[in-house]
Amino acid sequence: MTSGTEGTGALAQEVAAPRPRVRWRARLALVLAAGFGLVAMSWPLLTTPGGALTETTSGPWLFALLLPLVTAAVLMQLSDGGLDARAVAMLGVMSAVVAAVRPFGAGAAGVETVFFLIILAGRVFGAGFGFILGCTGLFASALLTGGVGPWMPFQMFAAAFVGLGAGLLPRTGTDTRGGRAAELVLLAAYAVVSSILYGLLLNLSFWPFAITQGNLAYVPGGGIGENLPRLFAYSLATSLGWDIGRAITTAVLIALTGPLLLRVLRRAARRANWV
Repeated sequence: MTSGTEGTGALAQEVAAPRPRVRWRARLALVLAAGFGLVAMSWPLLTTPGGALTETTSGPWLFALLLPLVTAAVLMQLSDGGLDARAVAMLGVMSAVVAAVRPFGAGAAGVETVFFLIILAGRVFGAGFGFILGCTGLFASALLTGGVGPWMPFQMFAAAFVGLGAGLLPRTGTDTRGGRAAELVLLAAYAVVSSILYGLLLNLSFWPFAITQGNLAYVPGGGIGENLPRLFAYSLATSLGWDIGRAITTAVLIALTGPLLLRVLRRAARRANWV
């Protein structure tokens, strides 16, 4: 009876593992970074004839603006006590793990082995941690695999949104078997939706230049009403197969590894005592 009581208490402590607290300045930095990323990626839908966004198509400039925003988010969390040395160490470890597992999924047929880690970490450590991990993890993996190019800033932002959304998912009761199963179902469903949205966001980086004529082509200055249906049609015709492959891979990996990794990550958070 005693061992069963101790096991129940350990489980309750594990599922109640604290997250790094995100204070108001860090929240503001994250909102600005996320807002900038969303505008920077969706510029084809926001342009008007002669508008200021018409010429903002340079990936290197986007990357140059991304780094200070992410750095500001980290520094503000550090200065507010939301991320201490232990949380920064965890961020570094998770970024390295993301970079290490990415080569196992070459992207053929949409097989991606990186997003399940970002989703699970964002779920356990929170939206701010997930957002930063999406950026740093994709950046580290690009350096490791030689994937540095004009597409990299868009991949970093899109992965950051995946981690951000995972941290904003509603909480479920994880102190029972049914609650833990419901959490896995929720994360797997989110993996499917976020994987498809990830592909849609990446299409925005090259779709305006891929097709110049026809019903799938981007209309410069056409606005969101005219260009959004064309973007959906373009994604359906070109990348949906890869997006579905990514969705299936990520959901299966979460179902297989989620029970163990969630327990390990929550135990690490509990031992780090983020308060």
